[in-house]
Amino acid sequence: MKGFAIAGIGTDVGKTIISAIVSEAIGATYFKPIQAGDLERSDRHKVIEWCSDKVDALPNTFALKAAMAPHEASNLENIVICLEDIQFPKNIVKPLVLEGAGGILVPLNEKGETILDLYAASALPIILVSRNYLGSINHTLLTVAAIQQRNIPIAGIIYTDEPSAHTEKIIEKFTKIKKLGNVLLPEHIDADFIRSEARRFSQLNFEL
Repeated sequence: MKGFAIAGIGTDVGKTIISAIVSEAIGATYFKPIQAGDLERSDRHKVIEWCSDKVDALPNTFALKAAMAPHEASNLENIVICLEDIQFPKNIVKPLVLEGAGGILVPLNEKGETILDLYAASALPIILVSRNYLGSINHTLLTVAAIQQRNIPIAGIIYTDEPSAHTEKIIEKFTKIKKLGNVLLPEHIDADFIRSEARRFSQLNFEL
């Protein structure tokens, strides 16, 4: 299965926006197995709204009402999230873009399964979404270390912020992971923005 998993160094760093841009860039099938909160305008709805018809968007496996960590949101509805219940699409022609929920160590359940286990199970290389804020170097390096500990390849880092030469240079020095680019997020995201940015990432390489 070709494609990318989109992971973030935390919540609200722009994973869904980057997922839409990458999906549009490579003409992908988008899949977010777990949605917690905002069910009437979920991340899947946003990707459908922002992307052209060359992008498919699969239904969520778990659609939870509360905007909380998946294990908490599922407990409120007496639902148990298990990784084995999430089936990755088979026999799809398009590459897959997989989006998790929150940071990589967000718990899925009380058994100890996390979003990182979801990424590992997909066997897709990760595009890491970072942002230049006070503390982001620490968050990025910790995230990279956890991913590498599981021997999951990282295709590169996209920063959803103005370039910061010092921050990005030190992260690359410590991790040896290349920057794929910077995406400056406007106040309003629309299809024109997504499709314009997608053209910049049309040469993403699946082969690592």
